[in-house]
Amino acid sequence: MEFRLLGSVSVATEAGDLALGPAKRRSLLAALLLRPNFPVPVDQLTAALWDEEPPPRARSVIQGHVSHLRTLLETADAAMYGVELATQGAAYALRMPESLLDAHRFEELVTLARGQRSVGDAVVMYQEALALWQGPALNGVFPSPPLQAAAGALEELRLSAVEQLALGYGKLGEHSRAAAVLRAETGAHPLRESLSAALVTALRRAGRRSEALDCFHRTRRLLADELGVDPGRELAEAYALALRGQYDEEDEGGGDGAAPVGEQGGAAARTAPADVSGPVVTTAPVDLLPRAPRGFHGRAAELAALSGAASGEAPVCLVTGPAGVGKSSLVVHWAYRERDRFPDGRLHVDLRGFSETGEPELLDVLREFLLALGVPPRRIPESVNSAAALFRSLTAERRILVVLDNVRSSEQARPLLPGGADCVTVVTSRHRLSGLIASDAARPVPLGVLGDEDSAALLAAVLGPERVHAEPIAARRLARLCDGLPLALRVAAARLADQPHWTLAAMADELSDATRRLSLLDAEDTGVRAALQLSVRRLPPGAAHHFAHLGRHPGTRVDRRAAAALAGTTPAAAEAALDQLAAAHLLTHSAPGRWTLHDLVRLYARGMDAGPDALPRVLDHYIATGLAAARAAEQDGEPCFELPRDFHPPAEVREFDGRDAAMDWYAAEREDLILAAGAADAAGLHGRTWRLVLALWPLMVWRVLDGWTPLLYTALAAARADSDAYAQSRVLALLGWVLTEEGHTAEALPHLEEAPELAARAGDPGGEATALINLSLAQAALGDVEEAAEGCLRAVDIARATGERHTERLALYHLTRHQLDAKQWQSALASATEASSLQAPDAPASTRALLLAAAGEALVGLGDEIEGVRCLDEAARDAEAAGYDDGAVRALGALLRVTDDDAYRARRDAARARLAVGA
Repeated sequence: MEFRLLGSVSVATEAGDLALGPAKRRSLLAALLLRPNFPVPVDQLTAALWDEEPPPRARSVIQGHVSHLRTLLETADAAMYGVELATQGAAYALRMPESLLDAHRFEELVTLARGQRSVGDAVVMYQEALALWQGPALNGVFPSPPLQAAAGALEELRLSAVEQLALGYGKLGEHSRAAAVLRAETGAHPLRESLSAALVTALRRAGRRSEALDCFHRTRRLLADELGVDPGRELAEAYALALRGQYDEEDEGGGDGAAPVGEQGGAAARTAPADVSGPVVTTAPVDLLPRAPRGFHGRAAELAALSGAASGEAPVCLVTGPAGVGKSSLVVHWAYRERDRFPDGRLHVDLRGFSETGEPELLDVLREFLLALGVPPRRIPESVNSAAALFRSLTAERRILVVLDNVRSSEQARPLLPGGADCVTVVTSRHRLSGLIASDAARPVPLGVLGDEDSAALLAAVLGPERVHAEPIAARRLARLCDGLPLALRVAAARLADQPHWTLAAMADELSDATRRLSLLDAEDTGVRAALQLSVRRLPPGAAHHFAHLGRHPGTRVDRRAAAALAGTTPAAAEAALDQLAAAHLLTHSAPGRWTLHDLVRLYARGMDAGPDALPRVLDHYIATGLAAARAAEQDGEPCFELPRDFHPPAEVREFDGRDAAMDWYAAEREDLILAAGAADAAGLHGRTWRLVLALWPLMVWRVLDGWTPLLYTALAAARADSDAYAQSRVLALLGWVLTEEGHTAEALPHLEEAPELAARAGDPGGEATALINLSLAQAALGDVEEAAEGCLRAVDIARATGERHTERLALYHLTRHQLDAKQWQSALASATEASSLQAPDAPASTRALLLAAAGEALVGLGDEIEGVRCLDEAARDAEAAGYDDGAVRALGALLRVTDDDAYRARRDAARARLAVGA
């Protein structure tokens, strides 16, 4: 997860940017991000959202935006990253690790760059800092004075970094490069004299004297025309040098410009302490690092995190991540960048913990290290313990970097840890190595996949920038099909390099075929499949069994119950296996109790043998859980359907503590339930397809305008494929109701007219009554109130005969609404009173509020305005207290038809605003 202020205000997640919505919500988020982890009072937020007099309900609008942001962050599993939008009295605070904020990382990199003694390293850091910018700061927010001031301050920091970068290029003798950077900025900021002076100097030093003079005169004219002033001293002196063609000492460049590090620049020979077995010769600094990785790009945050983790006394840094994510490249790149920190040398070994060639013997590794440190071969001990002790002794007074690459276990790494307080050890592994964290205080530096920009830069390094810049959209698509995995991107780039006539779009089209993607991402003896195969071979049997079945999961996230259903095990066994898979970086622990597979890992798992029952088992798990959630959401409602005949009972079905827990589950699992229905439909499991869709009905009722019709048409096709009259009637009734609520009543009517007949044929009186109620709503919407009321009366009789009190009460409520529309006040009051008598004592507040409001409208129609207003006011208050804004709007609207009360109008408008925010 990443929060962005340097460009459009946004929140990036693995699934894409969050849909933040209107500018004021972005402005609220920006105001909180400008002061992360500090409470921002409501009056400051108000100033950020309105530049003039704020509206009377400003606080309510802010509360609505905060509520929506909380929901977005919860949906994106922000808590997993340590992010929380907290309320603190009359203020809000966005608690978060500041490393997730691009503005913080920018300032951190600039600060690090200023402290570098090496000009080359400083230039790299300035480049990485400026690469974080994606446009003008705080783009897309409301242009209030506080936010404009903050954007200006960030822009000032950026321009200062640009000037420092250009200065660094000049010290390295790269004057044309400095001029190119400065020219773009002077065009955007023509009145900033320091930029123009630096550009004049860079052009002069690059031998482009006429361009330097032209730049000065253009700036001089602008200053005179716009401000009525002459150029300042800095610009005037730069012009004078250019005019005379004068030479200065910087014109030849200054090389790296690094100051000496330590005594004699850190290159002096050192004498290692003697050990009991004999003298050790003196040795110069050692270097066993492999060559620096080519085409390394990005990873600014991870490099900064590694530098931070490497501080302190004798630190052990643990860089972990999945196969092919670029752990080794990151560490070797960092080791070259930080070489001045280790004047006594750098040791490196590939421990091949995930290789088919087998791991090296620890004694052989220690022998190589000791030989590099100057120990004669005959003085090297013959046991691991003695050799490790000598290694610790020799490194006790040195400043050495030890890189242990591809470590399988903590035990493999411990004998190779140096003994000096000034030494740093960096370990890379596909496993979490929690033992090394516990025993040696290793500091984790997790490494994830690349973002779109870094992926494009990697492709450009192989293919050339022109080819990638010509197809930016295809490059992003290619990166996503490769899961942002550097190994996959390099293989794809290698294929494109071999086929210069291929476009990136053509390669992306090839990779979009899931059946071929892994094979296309293999190249000779390397590739994604080969890397994953080595990780899977190291799994314990139970974890391997569960992993093979996870490829059949139709959704994006899995919990222990779904994993158990897939593998035919218990939730306890599944949870243990999921933790092992996450430790091996084959899964991501995305939230408490939930794990995620990346697409390429899922494709690999899908190629393993899982048997034919894995998909039906997990579909039946979702069906059983959906029924349990529906029962909890509507406790007096009727069951949606019977279970299929070949149902696979899950080992455990989740229990819900009431409606709120059930609706939370629906919100969290909505995407996976829809994907499960799609998987069932693709597999021809028609009975499970329509059941999975119907299991969502409480969420459809609550969020009716969320675009359910395509899913319901899929369910209808499945029901018709099975010639199941019961299923068809239930789906048609729900589909017709949704279409009516969407305003497509003419399209809904044929479905709703067919539904009662099918239900009667199937012997489903509850379904027939429900279908008649939904049909009445469409009829009333088309103006046939009398026929609508007759349909509801039929539904009341059917439900009463079968003892279905919930359906009877629902029919009576809608009968009341039709009678109110027909101005049949006495009949409406009687129907509302009868419906209220059927309510359970613990009925939802929404139901009570609707019936009370209907009774109030009827009383007002009969002339009893005092009692009618009392009922409507109580209904509105109950609905507001329950957060049922739709019911509150309805009750308050009826009140305003009776009384012209400003307080009621304000409450109605506030409820409408909350509805708009939640839409």
